Amino acid sequence: MTSVSSDPHSSASRPSAPVAPVFDAVVVGGGPAGATAAELLARSGRSVALLDRDGRIKPCGGAVPPRLIRDFAIPDELIVARARGARIIAPSARTVDMPIDDGYVGMVDREFFDEALRVRASEAGAVRITGTFERISRNGDGLATVHFRESRTGGEPKAVAGRVVIGADGARSQVARQEVPGAGEGKCVFAYHEIIDMSDGAADGPASGDRCDVYYQSDLSPDFYAWIFPHGQTASVGTGSMQKGFGLRQATAALRERAGLAGAPTIRCEGAPIPLKPLKRWDNGRDVVLAGDAAGCVAPASGEGIYYAMVGGQIAAEAAEEALATGNARALANARRRFMKLHGWVFWVLGVMQAFWYSSDRRRERFVSMCGDPDVQRLTWQSYMEKELVRADPLAHLKIFLKDSAHLLGLAKVS
Repeated sequence: MTSVSSDPHSSASRPSAPVAPVFDAVVVGGGPAGATAAELLARSGRSVALLDRDGRIKPCGGAVPPRLIRDFAIPDELIVARARGARIIAPSARTVDMPIDDGYVGMVDREFFDEALRVRASEAGAVRITGTFERISRNGDGLATVHFRESRTGGEPKAVAGRVVIGADGARSQVARQEVPGAGEGKCVFAYHEIIDMSDGAADGPASGDRCDVYYQSDLSPDFYAWIFPHGQTASVGTGSMQKGFGLRQATAALRERAGLAGAPTIRCEGAPIPLKPLKRWDNGRDVVLAGDAAGCVAPASGEGIYYAMVGGQIAAEAAEEALATGNARALANARRRFMKLHGWVFWVLGVMQAFWYSSDRRRERFVSMCGDPDVQRLTWQSYMEKELVRADPLAHLKIFLKDSAHLLGLAKVS
């Protein structure tokens, strides 16, 4: 039976050479997944180190559903806007409005949201470390030693050791590539956005402060979508594509011009890959488990990742706690099993939807037409906001199935 080391202080007893501080868990990456995992493990009484790069902000529209706000006790001050609906723009420039009848989608700014989660982890007892991960080695006791460069001291090499390591360091996770077989092989959407100032009247287009605009137009994104998401006094304007070489910056500039936002001041720009599919394996069978983007936990079609990152961090913390309590490293594999049991079917459905409906402007035109159907809108919002496929209305599902079939066969008229 493989096991997690049960003596966190054994290496510290060697006087012959300096040793790294030893923690129950070292979490690499301080985004929503890593910060959540660190907080939960610290609250359970475990010693935790949270290693995060300095100044990193992920490009993200910032949408958080009501279930996330409720389940993770997100305070009101982190919700910078409340979207009451979405506007979908077809290749032909035809628009379809999708209002939310009851409730809203919260919008957050990742610069402040992620930091608040890291502060919460620190207040729970996690030790925050600023630095850039380099590698993992193991000493004679089998403890994983995490090597990093400490940004605040000009790149000085440092190390901490842990009985368990949680890799939450993003879509191109170095922890995953070094420790988990098959990591780094999945496809990604490359995303880019600009945070713009909406407070001085420079915007003269139709963008709304309480609506998310989603563009399915090939010049803005040939295989994904472009967006304008409200952030209160600011907005996220961006696009994504799987096509290498596609001009994301140029497409974003075209989107801003099209939406009347070209004159709005740009506050910051960010870009990063977004994984499209959960990895087939999330642990190394010994002492490492992945969470968030590092595990591929981003919803296909929508690119939504904050909720799934935080759930993934929660589940990774539970698996790590089980491994630490029992000494059985096989418990780490439970993280992927539990996540896929909860959300695997939704990811599969969204993956099929993206592969088919996003493949051409003709199909995307029909997809936007479907978005105008009241049954589609109601079930879409219910499923998104509560993160569960709605099964309580079989008649509505049947109607949607028949309408989808008509669109797939080209029998339905594009309205």
